[in-house]
Amino acid sequence: MRFARRSGTLMHPTSLPGRHGIGDLGNEAYRFVDFLATSGQSYWQVLPLSPTGYADSPYQTLSAFAGNPLLISLEKLAGIGHLSWADLENAPAFPINRVDFGPVIQYKTNKLDQAFANFRAAAPASQRTAFARFCNAQAFWLDDFALFMALKEAHGLRAWREWERELVTRQPEALDRWRVSLADDIENQKYRQWQFFEQWLAVKRYANERGIRIIGDIPIFVSMDSADVWANPHLFHFDENLRPTVVSGVPPDYFSKTGQLWGHPLYRWEVMAQEGYAWWIDRFRMAFTQADVVRVDHFRGFYNYWEVQADAETAIHGRWLYGPGADLFHAVTAALGDVAIIAEDLGDFDEESRAGVDALQAKFRYPGMRVLQFAFGSGPNDPFLPHNFARDCIVYTGTHDNDTTVGWYQVTSTEAERDYARRYLGVDGSDIAWDMIRLAWASIANTAITTVQDLLSLGHEQRMNTPGTVGPPNWCWRLSSNALTDAVAARLLELTEVYGRRR
Repeated sequence: MRFARRSGTLMHPTSLPGRHGIGDLGNEAYRFVDFLATSGQSYWQVLPLSPTGYADSPYQTLSAFAGNPLLISLEKLAGIGHLSWADLENAPAFPINRVDFGPVIQYKTNKLDQAFANFRAAAPASQRTAFARFCNAQAFWLDDFALFMALKEAHGLRAWREWERELVTRQPEALDRWRVSLADDIENQKYRQWQFFEQWLAVKRYANERGIRIIGDIPIFVSMDSADVWANPHLFHFDENLRPTVVSGVPPDYFSKTGQLWGHPLYRWEVMAQEGYAWWIDRFRMAFTQADVVRVDHFRGFYNYWEVQADAETAIHGRWLYGPGADLFHAVTAALGDVAIIAEDLGDFDEESRAGVDALQAKFRYPGMRVLQFAFGSGPNDPFLPHNFARDCIVYTGTHDNDTTVGWYQVTSTEAERDYARRYLGVDGSDIAWDMIRLAWASIANTAITTVQDLLSLGHEQRMNTPGTVGPPNWCWRLSSNALTDAVAARLLELTEVYGRRR
């Protein structure tokens, strides 16, 4: 699919302001959409919306299909009678500029439990019917996910491979017994998913009605401790004891000298092919329910991927293997049509791999990514410099994995990069974030995206994630209330109009 000349902003909903410790799908989400509309933008890009597991990363999730209950707005639950307004009066004094995940999880889980109890006790027939309709429509993933989460909570949140053998191996009689004993907890998990989808799809409709399209995100791999792996072990490389034999990662690159050992189980692509890639088709269908455009993280893994032995301590030693390539995307296109996919095609490539990934993208017309922070290290032939762009690409000032532009300029770049950036841009560096936004917006790339941190010229300490590191402050950044002023909107609108990106 060809993308029109447009622009937008990257920010995950957890970064929105609000009084309950984490951004949610309440009024601040609608205010952010209004900001995007006022500033002439066409896209709101988010990270994966799935429930987070290890280290609170949206790329280490408990399900490839479910939504994150922490994003549910408690005010919206009060608005439909599942909580009272008095229930929200004594919220803890959470930090306003970061997410403190431990206390937030405890607080919001208690409130969601309370909302579920109220729903079961007093919900009108119309709500009960809507809930039942949702459960029936989503049963193909929801039943396994709700059981998985109820079992996980019943086992002190331990990973599924630490449960009883009969549950690890999904013995039907054992699953039936636990479904009976955990019936209320299973229904509670389904309730949370219903409310997430009700609230997120309402935000999406509001955005679409104002000309804003949502760019979602699919990580290529799924977490070891996830409902997807537990429910479908035959799709992954496990031994007879359901231990992974090989896991995911990338070799040493720009971000890490020892590579990145991600640790996801790797797919048995031959088994997925025999099943007509049904699991992937369902996954893409869900992604396009939640979003209008989907960025596929680590797209190169569909062409070739780095396999690391499961007992390795780093990702340095591994091997490249071929992925499913065009076969998978022919199946997706046949099932879903000509969908709007962005291929995250960053990283170090040898000549053969680069050619293979480029050919796969070209075959399906999936635009790739260009990140301006990568552009100033190797001279005028660098492919990330705008004068070397093809029109059909997505240019970013930086992504969630980059430093903020001010942080890059002040902390994580070299003096040679800074010097070349100043000369290339014809500036002194005193307003580097907006200089880079202007460069992205002026480029021939059909789509230009910046981060909220760059709109606000925030520094190194405000970055969203540092690859190769785990835990806070990763994923914790939050936007200050009222930071996106009319002046910021007007400045962004001016660039958007000058460079022909207004919808």
